[in-house]
Amino acid sequence: MAVCLVGIGDTLYLTVQHLTGQSVRCAIVVGCSAVLSSRYATMWGIPTAVYGLIAYFVAFSCSTLALFGSCRAVQLLRMIVAAMFGMTLWLLYLQAFVLHSFCTWCLISAGATSLLVIILLAAGRSRQRRV
Repeated sequence: MAVCLVGIGDTLYLTVQHLTGQSVRCAIVVGCSAVLSSRYATMWGIPTAVYGLIAYFVAFSCSTLALFGSCRAVQLLRMIVAAMFGMTLWLLYLQAFVLHSFCTWCLISAGATSLLVIILLAAGRSRQRRV
């Protein structure tokens, strides 16, 4: 759930900055402006960060329900994180090979999504060992 909260904060910041037209400050890498002003920064007229925000919120909700033993929440969590990871890989590809620029905030989101995948894989292995 904590990883999802990091993702929510990250994508909420990017969404607000995009909708208000403010520039995003990047610390580690150069290229945030190129990435966030590219045609890939929106899908169907909606900022890409909004989709991430929704996905992290659903993942957070499913994580919370999973704590209380909901098997359906675990299944949905696996599906949403798999979709998030696929989108993350696509966006990383675009940054590396199409835009030749990286966005610090986008990389934070990619890291959070990757960490969710690792957590789910580890939890799955742990469950298999107990059975």
